[in-house]
Amino acid sequence: MRTAAALGAASLGLVALSACEQPTPMVTATVGGDSVSTEAACYDDGKAIPQDDVRKCLGKKAEKTISVGTGDKLRIGVDPKTAEDGWLVLVDGKPALPEPLKKTYYSFPGEAFFQQQSQSGQPSAPSKNVQVTVVQTSGGDFNGIWHVNLKNKTGE
Repeated sequence: MRTAAALGAASLGLVALSACEQPTPMVTATVGGDSVSTEAACYDDGKAIPQDDVRKCLGKKAEKTISVGTGDKLRIGVDPKTAEDGWLVLVDGKPALPEPLKKTYYSFPGEAFFQQQSQSGQPSAPSKNVQVTVVQTSGGDFNGIWHVNLKNKTGE
């Protein structure tokens, strides 16, 4: 009987501990049948990330990579709470869209991420890799930051 009570207490303790550590919302990037999901580089339960930390978080490197070719569609999916607040897409630190998105996923043409312009304004050779950053935003604050590396299939 004591063994059963001890096991029950131990199990209850593990459940209580696991409830304290909630995983961060995920961001998923999908190309065709391939997809990668990543946890946030910075996230504090949806609260604003302090400005000092935002720069550090934006500078982190993506841990996950997905290959994208010309003609492929890249679909980025976010948690419903992230969509409710609004989210931005940055490509190598530069905004890809003028306004925050409010959908749980959005499709982008793959080639749009690798086109670059030279200083003269003319198109230059496509990039081989770019980092896409998803930023959950609310009222001008950054509430979450996720990174995914895109590899250009065409540039291989």
